[in-house]
Amino acid sequence: MQAQILAPAAVLVLWSLVMLVWLAATRLPPIFKQPGGMAAAKPGGRGAELEGVLPDSINWKSHNYTHLMEQPTIFYATVVILALMGASATDVMLAWAYVAIRIVHSIWQATVNVVSVRFTLFILSTICLLVLAIHAFELTVLHTGAM
Repeated sequence: MQAQILAPAAVLVLWSLVMLVWLAATRLPPIFKQPGGMAAAKPGGRGAELEGVLPDSINWKSHNYTHLMEQPTIFYATVVILALMGASATDVMLAWAYVAIRIVHSIWQATVNVVSVRFTLFILSTICLLVLAIHAFELTVLHTGAM
């Protein structure tokens, strides 16, 4: 099961890069249309400064990309722990569920962005991650006698 548990993580890495390309493809054209384009950007400027400058629907892609750099980092660490300690078939299923829900969450946030649905998707993915993290804890701490 070690290799199987790593596949969902690899898919989520690729999905994160898809979101990066999507955000660049939607954000850069309006930025270049601004007076002075990229050359007018202040030194050290950050993407958050585009809030209120670009339409919200364009910024949603960036918001989601940021989200993919947050909680999924815990997912990646958990998956590595499970790969090293011996993931179960349930772990693999939950990892795939986590990734599928995160992808749906991304598409929803980048296009429709109704918060109540987005929150539900976030909670569902978090439950998958919580169960995975508990199993990683059991394998590393409880079963090895590390405590």
